[in-house]
Amino acid sequence: MSEEELAKDLGLVSAMTIGIGTMIGAGIFVLPGVAANAAGPVVVVSFVVGGLIAMVNALSVSELGTAMPKAGGGYYYINKSLGPMFGSIAGMGDWMGLAFASAFYCIGFGQYLAVFVGLPTIAFLNPIQLGALLAGAIFVGVNYIGAKETGGVQTVIVFMLLSILAAFSIAGFLSFDYATLAGSEGGLAPAGYGAILPGTALVFVSFLGYAKIATVAEELKNPGRNLPIAIIGSVAIVTVIYAILVTMMLGVVPWPELSQDAPVAQAARIAFPQSIGPITGVAGVAAGVMTVGALLATASSANASILASARINFAMGRDKIVTNWLNAIHPNYATPYRSILVTGGLIILFIALLGREIEVLAKAASVLHLIVYALMNAGLIVFREADTPEYDPDFTVPLYPITPILGAVLSLGLVAFMDGIEIALSAGFVIAAVAWYFIYARDKTDKQGVLSEFIRSREEELPDQVVDAADAVAPTGAGDEGPTIMVAVSNPRTESALITLAGALAKHEGGRVLATHIVTVPDQTSLETAAENRTGLDQSSELLLKEAAADAEAFDVPIETKTILSHRGIEEVFDAARTNDADTVVMGYGGTRFAGGRVEGSLDELTHDLPCDFLVLDGQRLDLSDVLVPTAGGPSSDLSGEVARALRDTVGVDVSLLYVADTGDEESGREFLTDWSEGHGLGDADLRVETGDVEKTIGRVGEEYDLVIVGATERGLLSRIVRGSLAFDTIENLDTPVLLSERPSARSLWERLFGGR
Repeated sequence: MSEEELAKDLGLVSAMTIGIGTMIGAGIFVLPGVAANAAGPVVVVSFVVGGLIAMVNALSVSELGTAMPKAGGGYYYINKSLGPMFGSIAGMGDWMGLAFASAFYCIGFGQYLAVFVGLPTIAFLNPIQLGALLAGAIFVGVNYIGAKETGGVQTVIVFMLLSILAAFSIAGFLSFDYATLAGSEGGLAPAGYGAILPGTALVFVSFLGYAKIATVAEELKNPGRNLPIAIIGSVAIVTVIYAILVTMMLGVVPWPELSQDAPVAQAARIAFPQSIGPITGVAGVAAGVMTVGALLATASSANASILASARINFAMGRDKIVTNWLNAIHPNYATPYRSILVTGGLIILFIALLGREIEVLAKAASVLHLIVYALMNAGLIVFREADTPEYDPDFTVPLYPITPILGAVLSLGLVAFMDGIEIALSAGFVIAAVAWYFIYARDKTDKQGVLSEFIRSREEELPDQVVDAADAVAPTGAGDEGPTIMVAVSNPRTESALITLAGALAKHEGGRVLATHIVTVPDQTSLETAAENRTGLDQSSELLLKEAAADAEAFDVPIETKTILSHRGIEEVFDAARTNDADTVVMGYGGTRFAGGRVEGSLDELTHDLPCDFLVLDGQRLDLSDVLVPTAGGPSSDLSGEVARALRDTVGVDVSLLYVADTGDEESGREFLTDWSEGHGLGDADLRVETGDVEKTIGRVGEEYDLVIVGATERGLLSRIVRGSLAFDTIENLDTPVLLSERPSARSLWERLFGGR
């Protein structure tokens, strides 16, 4: 049997290229001319200071990453430690910061493209903006359809760039002139040494890539060792590269004359000789090679930033900070297309409005990330001081708590050296994010931070003002009893399995179990008469529900039991779910033929939507150690992922994800599973990519597992009746227990009949 899995063996070198590849573009190819024009030759010190600030923050990111290697990004650390209000600031800060950074990278791409090709001016768009808009549209389109560079391609690009820059540094060294560096007007600091920190504020966007390494920590070999080395090492290497190459550029081209559009290409024309022996045109070729390198670097950075933004939205949607509408999966490309389009729209807007002010784009990206870095340092202190049990880093910052305090102070302090527009932007952003939290997210999210729990556990020791402040910003959704998981029990042989699923979900989500026994009464007997003569019914129902309550005790969750008399069978489950405000219904399959692989009957499907999430189990017993989740994206697959995550966290099962790809399309399937697993909190799952007939492949692979969780079809009723249903056939043919998951979705009558997608 052929099996393909994603090996979790990302090496140290590959991890470092992720950070170096994201950082190297802006610092060398775009900013030297702009920064030198603002500060003079002393801007080299600005790059070094920026590297030192990044290094302090990198230490904290390394500790957080080794403590939680299965979580991605600063948003998770901040939301977990400081709570959802600060999580809103961090998540939206990362998102908007990436949009500004992507626009900045696209402008850099446009600068070199305009030099390389020559573009016209259209309306209010200059050639650089036109090239940037073209690049932005292409990068958004690439992410929309799901194509992205692989780690191997990224490594090749980084080594190509380093080779190109090494050749440039050698040529620059041979052509270096200190008199050119110092200049004749004002020496090394024509604007004074006070220009160093404003220069650092401008170039700090060059150091935004190292934190991205932490998002792939779960794929790292020996993350406790390799993650800190990769993060800290990439910052150190890039800082040295910046210092050397910017010095070389300013020693070849006088700083007032250094191009603000294509500085590396300009410096290459001067640094490289016109001919080497009989070979002529060397300088022109070198400039062309530098231009190609710049296009590769800025394209790689822009593409990576757009890709990362979708992952942040997935995390925020999962925690209910933003609506999951953003995270809808495209039916064909299996990408979060709405999130990508919204981010792409922001990038296009920023290019069009701010494309002539590249300094504003650079500083806007920096200021939002600096706020996030400051909060990450604060979050690290909270994790340490609260002595959080699950916080167990393999790497710890030196000189705690000085290092994280210094990181927070330096990050926020650098914001003070931004121009007024960026400072106003940062203040406005924080206000908008906090307002968003109180207006939208506060009554939806149920995630309390470690800080809030720490304060509540020490109410008597802390000042009343501190406790009151924690209560004032706490999510209102966190104080309720959580979701209701309704179990429709009817058969003693399946009761234990159904309660196991319901109990795991309730435990994971902090909810309760409602065990219902629906007793079907013949139409000839009135419900009143049945209720008056229900002694026999009560005995069987009481015994069944008593067993359910006993099984639920293993999960230590609240349970309520209820017997319902009805003339109907499965239809009453829908009414009971609505009446009891159930969030999820767990029921047995029992051979009942649903409408082509969905929970509703044929008529019900045409007349109304599901009242809540449904989980239908085909199997009498569960002896769980591993589960399989086949997925190609979609709302019901999201539900499958949530169930698998709950079973992993509460029962300890191993989770495997399966994607059935067309022959030759295995790589894109692997990329989809990687993104899907990260977006659904299953970064530790085994990833399997198989080829062949979907139904047969699921049946073959599913035999290896204790449970297969299958998302319901989205095809229309008539379409499924004629062509069959994957979910239905899988339930019927697989010996392994199958759990059919279905999430309600609003569909028109046409979609119900013929399928809308």
